[in-house]
Amino acid sequence: MRTVEYRFSTIWRIDAPVQEVWAAIHDSARWPEWWNNVERVDQLEAGSDQGVGVVQRYTWKGWLPYRLVFDMRVTRVDPLVALEGVASGDVEGAGRWSFSTDGGNLTVVRYDWWVHTNRVWMNALAPLLRPIFQWNHDAVMREGGEALARRLDARLLGIEHG
Repeated sequence: MRTVEYRFSTIWRIDAPVQEVWAAIHDSARWPEWWNNVERVDQLEAGSDQGVGVVQRYTWKGWLPYRLVFDMRVTRVDPLVALEGVASGDVEGAGRWSFSTDGGNLTVVRYDWWVHTNRVWMNALAPLLRPIFQWNHDAVMREGGEALARRLDARLLGIEHG
């Protein structure tokens, strides 16, 4: 059976310094403490001092009655600018966090996620459920933006999905 490809983009605009936003996103081992959809993060391999090469296993739970488990290998760490990795497991592909600022307190975080699914049932039902999978992803990312704002005691100024 063919795998199904997805391309998701989410932008969070948050009233917080880029250093604080970066630190919260970069420290993904602590995401389960504040992002309800992240059930577990387990480190499988250590990487460089900067974090390149780190492999972590993520267990995610959205609003739909299934979990996704995948390993993410960090391939790029550019502090305050970008964080990238490649995924393998229930989904395979690449993810990239990008950070920008207006020079003040506004931080724009963009997450791009290009993956294909490896679960047979997801691929079989994709022609019918693709919009629901998109909705679930967007809901998880909306919760993430709101949770990040709460974590940083900041205002979430906007969320866009593409």
